[in-house]
Amino acid sequence: MHRRTAAAALLTAGLLAPLPANAQPTNTTQATAACEMSLGSVNAAGDHTGQGITAGSPPTASTKQIEAAKRFGPGLTRLHSTWVIEPEVPDDLAHYGEVVLGSTLYSAIYRTGAVPSDKVTFSRVGGGWDKFTYFEESTYDEGAAANFAHTHFYGLRNDGTLFRWRDGWKADGSYPGFSAVKTMTLISQTRTYDTFLANTRGGALYTIRIPVSSPMKPIVKQVRTRTWQGFESLVAERCGQYGVLLLGIDKDTKAGYLYAVGHANGTSTVINSLGKVPTTFGDQTYFRWTAVPWANPPLNGE
Repeated sequence: MHRRTAAAALLTAGLLAPLPANAQPTNTTQATAACEMSLGSVNAAGDHTGQGITAGSPPTASTKQIEAAKRFGPGLTRLHSTWVIEPEVPDDLAHYGEVVLGSTLYSAIYRTGAVPSDKVTFSRVGGGWDKFTYFEESTYDEGAAANFAHTHFYGLRNDGTLFRWRDGWKADGSYPGFSAVKTMTLISQTRTYDTFLANTRGGALYTIRIPVSSPMKPIVKQVRTRTWQGFESLVAERCGQYGVLLLGIDKDTKAGYLYAVGHANGTSTVINSLGKVPTTFGDQTYFRWTAVPWANPPLNGE
């Protein structure tokens, strides 16, 4: 019997499909219709895991499953990008993305499927990442017919400076002034900009739109003024035509709360609380599993 990972099962079963075109996540009823998140994590033992989070009232969570056992170094994983699951011929699945182990950033890949193997191949990108508090990769790809794609990497340093790199890890600007940010999550990807949702230590919630043009000049808008300071991790997944499913994780209480967030529009942004997710969030890092960009709609929260 072929091994199918929990995250792969969600993706290949179509559970991450967006809502119908006429259903926007501007209230709880619409959000419960079809929105799912394939959540990944790395635990203290160094296991790579997958778990489905389903929008509902209350939300539900599938049983967490191990994708690759003890391959990321017990206690070493600090930061994690979104990870992709890509089918390969004849019947394998490649799992790949970036991970910070200690102070070093790596690109990593492993395969499961017809001949399952938890071996992870690490390719060193660079050191000095112990000074960073957040990292993400954003790949926007309109497919072969359109012949348009780009990849950006983002890192937030502990002094509040936000950095960007382009395809091939070419430095592409930096911008200071984000020292109050606690964590971030990618919510929108287009030809001309990427947008993040960020919470601050003081409890505010902001969008940070970053145009792809140079020099790098983020556009910041306040969404909420208070109550968001409790989350150490934010994970977002596409939900409907104009919005995201947002998971906020409080590592102090090991609790997660799910929200349906409408199209970002400053303080007018609609945010509906779907409630506490009935599972424990005690792992070191959390991230989103997704499909290959050219076959998967981009995030569209702004």
